[in-house]
Amino acid sequence: MTTALLRIWYLGDAELYAVFTLVLLLSLGLDYWFLKRHTKMTTRAALSQSAAWVTLAVAFGGLLWMTEGRPVATQYYSAYLMEYSLSMDNIFVFVLILSHFSISEKHYGRVLFYGILMAIVFRLIFILLGVVLVQRFEWILYVFGAFLVYTGYKILMTDGDEDFDEQSSPMYKLARRYLPLSPDEGGGKMTVRDANGKRLFTRVFLVVAIIGTTDIVFALDSIPAAFGITQHTLAIITSNVLAVIGLRAMFFMLMHAVDRFRYLQQGISFVLMFIGLKMLAGIVNFHLPTELSLAIIVVILGGSVAMSLLIPENNKKTTS
Repeated sequence: MTTALLRIWYLGDAELYAVFTLVLLLSLGLDYWFLKRHTKMTTRAALSQSAAWVTLAVAFGGLLWMTEGRPVATQYYSAYLMEYSLSMDNIFVFVLILSHFSISEKHYGRVLFYGILMAIVFRLIFILLGVVLVQRFEWILYVFGAFLVYTGYKILMTDGDEDFDEQSSPMYKLARRYLPLSPDEGGGKMTVRDANGKRLFTRVFLVVAIIGTTDIVFALDSIPAAFGITQHTLAIITSNVLAVIGLRAMFFMLMHAVDRFRYLQQGISFVLMFIGLKMLAGIVNFHLPTELSLAIIVVILGGSVAMSLLIPENNKKTTS
């Protein structure tokens, strides 16, 4: 009855996709306009933009609630919260990549804008592929579940103090092998011409490509996890895209504070294992209510952030 009253009007999936696409394009246009006017984002602007992206995501969830009903909206919010938290892991890697290639801070915004656009395209491809696989082979959800349990355990056991290894990046190897590269930033441009008029791809282009393709690794975790929360295609697509699209603002908000969230990685690992076990429980027809799953995810992630902020960091090992 409550759900029926909340459905002020009905929009079909096609109309909802159209609304989402329109809002997304307008938001990206505003983001690009801001990027052109301000090459360097201040912490205050990053906070404002992050709040705007989260507000947009919450508002779209409200639209889903009114049109698709509470269950789909709750699934969307659960998937968004998980994706948003996983996106914070991207920040750690982005910091490593930008530092490794010595990109000037004034070019960070441009690099991240185009890198994140690439990441969104790749994620849409993976999501649509996942939808086809789940529709044809429902048992693949159990494979996803086992993979998430393994991935969560692997993250839990991994030491977070890592550096970026360019030789482990397939995009770096491909670019070095097949593209004429310039060692310079090219003033933030993607390509420049040398003294002979030959077009070269700059270091900025290389980092954009690496960031865009590096997100594939994160997508291999987050997209199966999204399917563990919902099989509603619209909810999966919108929660993923709205979580990733705010990464640029999140980066400038957190780039000097990434080390403070030292327990977030453990929280993410427990969330992945929880969702994986939840998917595997379907084998014996055991299903947790979506609201309870959302509450558990909130408690785990909120607890990891609270521990990071409240528990003093142990003194690092000192060398004598």
